[in-house]
Amino acid sequence: MPLLTAAAQIDPFVPQLYKVAHVRRELSDVVTLEIKPSQGSRPSYAPGQFNMLYAFGIGEIAISISGDGTDSTGFVHTVRDVGAVSRAIAALDIGATLGVRGPFGTEWPVTAAEGSDILIIAGGLGLAPLRPAITHVLANRARYGRVAILFGCRHPEDILFHDQLAAWRGRLDIAVEVTVDHADSNWHGHVGVVPALIPRVSFSPHDTVALVCGPEIMMRFTANALRDAGVASNQIYLSMERNMKCAIGLCGHCQFGPTFVCKDGPVMRFDRIERLLTLREI
Repeated sequence: MPLLTAAAQIDPFVPQLYKVAHVRRELSDVVTLEIKPSQGSRPSYAPGQFNMLYAFGIGEIAISISGDGTDSTGFVHTVRDVGAVSRAIAALDIGATLGVRGPFGTEWPVTAAEGSDILIIAGGLGLAPLRPAITHVLANRARYGRVAILFGCRHPEDILFHDQLAAWRGRLDIAVEVTVDHADSNWHGHVGVVPALIPRVSFSPHDTVALVCGPEIMMRFTANALRDAGVASNQIYLSMERNMKCAIGLCGHCQFGPTFVCKDGPVMRFDRIERLLTLREI
């Protein structure tokens, strides 16, 4: 079931005031904001959930939480400048104020997956919603079997969380593979699509939970590749991205067949939405 904060249970449409505490430029069009409540403490959240971020006078958008959950004083959001609202949020300076509603939505099944092998597969900015799940798994490493992180993006200069990926790769207890669609002579890693990385890592198909986030077409091909590798459809989880407005399933903007991404997702099991992903105009 979706988790709602105490504030959201009282009135989910009223944003709480937060201030920007830190800004990190990740890519030319991507920033990570650390935000803290102007009063009180931030509510708890589960890996995979999202907040509605409100730029005053401009609008509101849904952004996944990308922090590691260990800092209980605020939220971390990674935002790409792709529209009026995201541009305004990405341009905020330290000390600026924004509105926050949430957290909302379903979470990655990191607790239910204990004892299993874990495949975490991200495309582009999809690594941001997966980062809380990654940090949770690594903080509780002994509770899981083999762990692999597979990440792909268009160009080497589009690699998100470059330093953190390098740190994860430096560990001896997980596998990390990175690929790009297009590369120049300075790139010495893999070139190709993300699903092509799956055969490069070891896992037990019948005892594996896969967490996938990225562009919808990437997730569809990745889920099919995982199924071809023997991973059951009900062990594959995707994080869907739709045009969410109310965040509680009232407005219908994010309707996906009979479901609403804001309250039935964003994390959804592949077997429950597989047919919908093949239909055009949904």
